Amino acid sequence: MSDHDAPAVRTLDYTDGVITMIDQTALPQDEVWLEIDNVADLVAAIKRLSVRGAPAIGVAGAYGIAMAARLHDPLTDTDAFETAVHDIREARPTAVNLAYTVDRVAPIARTDPAEAEAEAHRIRDEELAASVAMGELGADLVLELTGADSIRAMTICNTGGLATVERGTALAVIQTLNERSALAEAIPLETRPLLQGGRLTTWELQRMGAPFRLIVDSAGPFLLSRGAADVVLIGADRIAANGDTANKIGSFSLALAAKHAGVPFIVVAPESTIDMSTASGDDIEIEDRGPAEVASVRSTAIAPEGTDAINPAFDVTPAELITAIVTDTRIIRLAAGETLTSEANG
Repeated sequence: MSDHDAPAVRTLDYTDGVITMIDQTALPQDEVWLEIDNVADLVAAIKRLSVRGAPAIGVAGAYGIAMAARLHDPLTDTDAFETAVHDIREARPTAVNLAYTVDRVAPIARTDPAEAEAEAHRIRDEELAASVAMGELGADLVLELTGADSIRAMTICNTGGLATVERGTALAVIQTLNERSALAEAIPLETRPLLQGGRLTTWELQRMGAPFRLIVDSAGPFLLSRGAADVVLIGADRIAANGDTANKIGSFSLALAAKHAGVPFIVVAPESTIDMSTASGDDIEIEDRGPAEVASVRSTAIAPEGTDAINPAFDVTPAELITAIVTDTRIIRLAAGETLTSEANG
């Protein structure tokens, strides 16, 4: 079997109190699977990006609460359980899915610890179904908006099965287009500083047999201005009530360039990523991951020792630059005046 024929990989799962996940920090050179059986190791895995992508982090958080309920009975070992809930919930601040799933599973665990595992499995299954639905809705929208039969799609970071358990968000749209023989080319950005596009998205595109060419981050806006892509597809870590969207740093630049070029800019994310309690992008906490990732590449220094850096992991794209948001249940056409609270989206 060639890499192009490789089956879909379920990148995160849970059995009998143990979370298994592919270690994304080792890709693409090595396919390493982690077995995590305690909260401290799970929090560390989330923080170091062994698991990343808002939906996948959410599933990991749900399983983490189920695991914590096994280790610390919420009915008798309350303090230890509540500490575990806090530590998991706060492991990464920007992605709303983590807080959402923790807040969904923890109350169940407090009254019926055994039922927490069933709820976590339901969350995983919902994400699997959502990825399929987003791919179909997104592909339909791309073909409608572009009027093209063969699509050149630009994307940033990694939004495939590695980010969602299977298939993905924005990359699920690209995968669906490819399955429909409607993908001319995917154009992933490398995504500095951790190169999720170069390391992970290319790995997934190669496995699905999709045509692609990798570009450096700074080439994206220029190539859009020269007509190199028909659409920009991004994921989201949090979508505010007004449509402002937090995603991997560099997304805002692509949105500005897409607006200049007249290219549709589409956000693809599950409904769980929409945070109606956050009014706008101004209220989204942006994680700064420190200077080490900027001053080095995979542990190799590229700047003098002691170099400081500003390292926001995400940026916020204003709603007015977004053509549409595609979720697992609907399409919100922001450019046409629809809002997240519009009665009819489609």
